[in-house]
Order: sequence, then structure tokens, then C-alpha cells
Amino acid sequence: MSAPLAAGDWFVCHTRPRREKKFAALMAAEAMEHYLPLVESVRRYPSGAKRFTKPLFPGYVFARVPAERKARIYQQDLLARAIPVEDELRFLAQLADVRKIVSSGVALTVIPLLTRGRRVRIVGGALHGLEGLVDDSSDPRGVVIAVDVLRQGLLLRVPAERVQALP
Repeated sequence: MSAPLAAGDWFVCHTRPRREKKFAALMAAEAMEHYLPLVESVRRYPSGAKRFTKPLFPGYVFARVPAERKARIYQQDLLARAIPVEDELRFLAQLADVRKIVSSGVALTVIPLLTRGRRVRIVGGALHGLEGLVDDSSDPRGVVIAVDVLRQGLLLRVPAERVQALP
């Protein structure tokens, strides 16, 4: 979809696992405005490298759905839930930014937005599975791991790609 996105009735559609492209196809078939940002990825196998496109935000498609047609987006059991957008002007501006970045072809990686006090889990390396809190959002120097028995914390320097934000 290349036309600018219009305001009104936007939802962040959380799809069932690995159903983003099928849901986007449903939106196209129903003539509903939507946006699924895709990026190219290369996977290396012993038999050679394979190129494919994958969703920039796994599990999410952005769709403009009129209230009277909302039931149609659930018709093929592709959708887990549709989350209404609160601030549409800001949302559309951010989608325009995403569209510009994706179309530029610049290599990118999605990382969690780490804010001070955010609970996180370490997902790689020797400390895999440990949970803690982000210490400083302006300079994410590391993760504070609580040692409750001693009422102390340990500051660890962990690369952002090895940290998963917790709900």
C-alpha cells in the first residue's frame, strides 16, 4: 500500500502467531486500509542463503476499520485482538516515519524501549533468564538485578539486544 494513511477508526491489530501476511491479505480483500511494514531478511542454511520478507513488528498489522465492519476482521480467526488507537494524529505521524524508514532500505533492528524501572529479562549469554530493572533510561548502562535476601542490587552491563521487556 503506497497511498498516505487517512485518519479515522485506526486499530493496532494483534494477529495470531505468524498470521500477519494473511491478515493483511484479508484487509486488502475487504478493501480496508491497512499497513504491514515488511523488511527483507536473509537466513543462512548449509545449502545456501534464503531471502524473504518478514514483518517489522511481528504479530501486528495496523488497520483502519469502520465501526460497522469491525466484525469482518475476525472472520477467519487470524486476529487475537484489535486495540483502538487513542491519539490518531500522533499514531499516523509515527506510521509515516516507519514507512519512510522501511522504504529507505536502511538496515534496522527493533529493540524494546527501555525506560527507568522497566522490568526486563536477559535473553542471551551466561545470564540468560535473570530478571531485573532498567537503571537509567537516558543512558541504559545496564540492568539492576535485585538480590532481595541482602536488600541490594547488582548493576550489570547487558547489551540492549539481550534484554526483553516484560509486561
